[in-house]
This record gives sequence, C-alpha cells and structure tokens, in this order.
Amino acid sequence: MEENNIEVKRLKKIYHEASVEVMAVDDVSFDVKSGEVIAVMGPSGSGKTTLLSIMGCILRPTSGEVIIKGIKTHEMDEHSLPEIRNKYIGFIFQAFNLFPALTALENVEVSLNLKGIKGRKAKEEARQLLERVSLGDRVDFLPMDLSGGQKQRVSIARALANRPSIILADEPTGNLDSKTGHSVIELLRDLSIKEKSSVVIVTHDSRIIDMSDRVLYLEDGRLKNGVNSKKR
Repeated sequence: MEENNIEVKRLKKIYHEASVEVMAVDDVSFDVKSGEVIAVMGPSGSGKTTLLSIMGCILRPTSGEVIIKGIKTHEMDEHSLPEIRNKYIGFIFQAFNLFPALTALENVEVSLNLKGIKGRKAKEEARQLLERVSLGDRVDFLPMDLSGGQKQRVSIARALANRPSIILADEPTGNLDSKTGHSVIELLRDLSIKEKSSVVIVTHDSRIIDMSDRVLYLEDGRLKNGVNSKKR
C-alpha cells in the first residue's frame, strides 16, 4: 500500500480585504499518495493557487492541517518551514522563474547550492539533471536562447535538485504550445512513476486529466462533488 506524502485536512484560508472576509480555501480535505499525479482544476479565482501555496508551506492556513511525510507543518514556526521545502518539495511555475543572466546549468546549480551542494559536485549533478530532462546539449545556453519548453525543462531540473518526494506545479503548460506542453506533462508523469514522487498540478489544461490519477475540482474554494477518482 502506497504511503501518503501529503495529507490536507479541513483546510481553510481566509483573506481580509478592507472589512470583507474572502474565503479562498474552504474546508478542503484530501491526501496524495506516493507516485500519484493529481490535477487541481477550476475557474480563475477558485482557490487553486492558494491551495498549492499552502501545501508548499509558502502560505499559512487560517485553520486545518497540512501533513507532509508525517510532519505536521501547520504546527511549525516560520523559521522551520524552509527546511521542509528544501527537503521534500520541488516547485514548478508557469513563468519559469529562471535567472536571465545565468546559463541553464548555473540556474540548476543555484538550487543545488541552496541545498548545501556546491563546487564541482553541484556542477556535475546539475549537468546530470539537465541530461535527464533532455537538455544535455543546452547546458551553456542562457534562458533568452531557449524555447519555452526548454525553459520549463530547466525549471523541472531545478525542482528535482533535492530529489523531492513532492512536486507542486502551478500551470506548468500555461505558456507552452500544445506539443511542448504534452511533452512536459509526460515528463512529470514519468517522474511520478520512476521516482514515486507525488505530483500536484494546478491547471486549466484539460489534457492533463488523461495523465492524472485523480482530478480535484475547486469552485469558490471548495471541492466540487468531492474528489473525482480515475484509473490510469
């Protein structure tokens, strides 16, 4: 039986705008098993990115629990959360968030440096990660010289720097054409199978449904009709 890498229990997030309370996430509960790919879908403003940010220990919940690898992160102080992110979580963003003045290799190296891997070892590991995402021939290219799909592959290589148990992706195909987006989805699916990583993808891309084990539909911060289970 696969273990749960993430457990979300009765999660709520309330924002205060002037004198108005906005319920961004409202009583959401689910878990994500090792090796599972989950797509989180819903209209803009439904709370998808807020939910992902709470799961990634970037935002604090107003109430509820987020348990990562058995650790109750909602009970931890702010200074302890970066360690959880560095140890267990890899992030992939729609905007790539690469350093424009650094090569593909150097962008991945920076992530390794933050995890305590430096010098020649960092350079070798960064090269291996880029080869893993089929960019072995682009290691010395700057982001401006890479296509959108190649930039996203660099960001995936960077996310894999800590060999994460959990990969959180926010619209990873949003800036990509259909063919390139499909290859990125296949790469994430492959990582879940080979590395047993849990992959949670916030998306509007309906193609991801076919590559996912389950789809969560959010509307007004709540799960709509529970969790839609599906088989591979």
